[in-house]
Amino acid sequence: MLLIKNARHFATGREVDIFIKDGKIARISENIAGAGDAKTLDAAGLVAAPGLVDMHVHFRDPGLTYKEDIITGAAAAAAGGVTTCACMPNTVPTADSPETIKYVIDKAKKTQIAVLPYGAATRGQKGEELTDFAALKAAGAVALSDDGNPIQNAALARKAMQTARKHDILIVSHCEDADMAQNHGVNEGSVSRRLDMPGRPAIAEDIMVARDIMLAAETGARVHIAHVSTSGAVDIIRRAKAAGINITAETCPQYFSLAEDEILTKGPLARVNPPLRTKKDVEAVIQGLADGAIDAIATDHAPHSEEEKSRPVADAPSGMLGLETSLALALTFLYHTGRLRMDEIVRLMSETPARILGLEAGKLAEGAPADIVLFDPNEKWTVEPELFKSKSRNTPFGGVELRGKVRYTASRGKIVFGH
Repeated sequence: MLLIKNARHFATGREVDIFIKDGKIARISENIAGAGDAKTLDAAGLVAAPGLVDMHVHFRDPGLTYKEDIITGAAAAAAGGVTTCACMPNTVPTADSPETIKYVIDKAKKTQIAVLPYGAATRGQKGEELTDFAALKAAGAVALSDDGNPIQNAALARKAMQTARKHDILIVSHCEDADMAQNHGVNEGSVSRRLDMPGRPAIAEDIMVARDIMLAAETGARVHIAHVSTSGAVDIIRRAKAAGINITAETCPQYFSLAEDEILTKGPLARVNPPLRTKKDVEAVIQGLADGAIDAIATDHAPHSEEEKSRPVADAPSGMLGLETSLALALTFLYHTGRLRMDEIVRLMSETPARILGLEAGKLAEGAPADIVLFDPNEKWTVEPELFKSKSRNTPFGGVELRGKVRYTASRGKIVFGH
């Protein structure tokens, strides 16, 4: 049993106590007394919110565990207030079989948070042959995606959506036209010209967002658009929702906090897919979060080794860490700037992604699982990557001062981060 005292409710702002028993929230009210031999945690000055649900992470396990593994990824998640993670399938081997799905589920049992596997939509994520959707779902895949390798063939993408609808499983789509995007590391624009490098054009994302939305409308499949980064994509998604098409979308902290010129100072640490875009795109993403065009904030947590990220921008792998800074970045760039209320940010990072994935998570309510993050929304701190729980250190935010600090994380009623 655990009794959290004097916390500020993320939505109401009221000071409340939270009594936890048998892994569930038994009671939320003011001045709870008589909790018996429950351990007491004084949360005065801290905000209580549901544990965050990150629906887009890469834990590199199996096969690439020199970058990260399920154990270290879960520890990084807990340090960032995240109590549920969904892992993308680009592992070695690819998570395209029930056996690999089972491996992730079994290893996740050794962690103190919920770690859920995605299944690949095509075998080997090669975009040539669909996987066995029914078998992957039965094995425990929370959704299907070829993230990192968009399904380029429209006929196969359509067949994937038809099959996903038949088996009632979510498709998460990485929307970029691969022929245009190639493997270019920067946005096509002023920075790519300054660096004399080929760029990754925004239209490559916009076209595929439009295509997959049209296919979702035609097939009736549940489709989620991953890591939205362009103003065009935000506008297309907004109009599709207004038309009643059954889609959802996410963005990542890097797309509302950084612009393409970050590459000039941070180099490969700022290389991500899709790439950092223009300031106009950053503003459009923020507006999309504010008006509901974008449903969720996920990190796309993508660990890489120091050697890999020390290569030139053109040769380095794409991706940055996200789990241990995501809440602080959202508070710094969205809440403290007055663009979103705290309750809006929390729901974007907890309740809504849980709903999209069909999970019993993301709620701070009596009877709900006791997954809780306690944070100081005003505390300033400087990002020190060497202190991360992750195996990797690849973040462009090293040395940056943020405002908002996770103090405690509880998963199923047990404190898994904080002291």
